Amino acid sequence: MATFVQDGRYVDYTPASAVAAGAVVVQVDLVGVAVRDIPANTLGVLAVEGVFTFPKATGASTGIAVGTTVYWASGTQLATATATSNKLIGKVVKTAADADATVLVKLFQ
Repeated sequence: MATFVQDGRYVDYTPASAVAAGAVVVQVDLVGVAVRDIPANTLGVLAVEGVFTFPKATGASTGIAVGTTVYWASGTQLATATATSNKLIGKVVKTAADADATVLVKLFQ
């Protein structure tokens, strides 16, 4: 039997080192965004639902169309349409052109 705990838009998170508001946090396959600064060893929350602006690469062939599934590349700290070695973050909700430095993404897990 399961028991309701919370609506799931946010999850508790206690970082070992300080996390700035807006930081993308990857915990195995769970990706969340810190909604406020979280001091080290202090309970805070990560958003795991909602629409967020994520940084993306710019230049030729870096545009991402609306509806595209995107992933977080921890090494570059960028959203990408490339799944290999990256973590799922969600779907693009507004097309990002090659020159755009950000992309608008609806998080989902």
